[in-house]
Amino acid sequence: MNQKCCQEANGFTLPPLPYDLNALEPVISAEIMTLHYNKHHNTYVTNLNKAMEQYCDAEAKSDLPAMVALQQAIKFNGGGHINHSIFWTNLAPTNKGGGTPPTGKLAEAINKEFGSLEKLIEQLSAKAVAIQGSGWGWLGYNKAKDRLEIATCDNQDPLSTKGLAPLLGIDVWEHAYYLQYKNVRADYVKAIWQIVNWSNVAQRYQAVTA
Repeated sequence: MNQKCCQEANGFTLPPLPYDLNALEPVISAEIMTLHYNKHHNTYVTNLNKAMEQYCDAEAKSDLPAMVALQQAIKFNGGGHINHSIFWTNLAPTNKGGGTPPTGKLAEAINKEFGSLEKLIEQLSAKAVAIQGSGWGWLGYNKAKDRLEIATCDNQDPLSTKGLAPLLGIDVWEHAYYLQYKNVRADYVKAIWQIVNWSNVAQRYQAVTA
């Protein structure tokens, strides 16, 4: 196994949460955050490292069938790690800017593409609520077309699979809301806009449009 592959196989870690586990209450309870961050996201990281280690072993042996067989585990757990690492930073407590509307170039781009922030929220919410089973609703940036786009992804597929740069993601897996909102996904999606960290979304937009 080459050294670079060995490093990559164990190089993924759970990112530090930018706020306390109870900081997003009452929109997202501390109980949900504890389960979601410490259990689910941590499991994606653990399983991703395991799959990458197995992949590197297979690569060193030129075992193509094994390498192909590991692609799904890497996609699922890698996507889970990517998506959640974005998700935590997309949110902020209300006393730290959560819910404060965007300004500047991001606001201009939203108005140009959707007409208003309210219309973006309406459209993205509808798409996220309508996802069959588990998945994510996203606001992304299409570099080729220089425009904002709404998209949905199944399971833990990252938005890069749709050719878009991720700006804002809404996790609609049941573990993200069920303990608090039961089966009423629409209430969770409606509430989460109160804690969207538009400053973080704007930073992501600036980075991909620079």
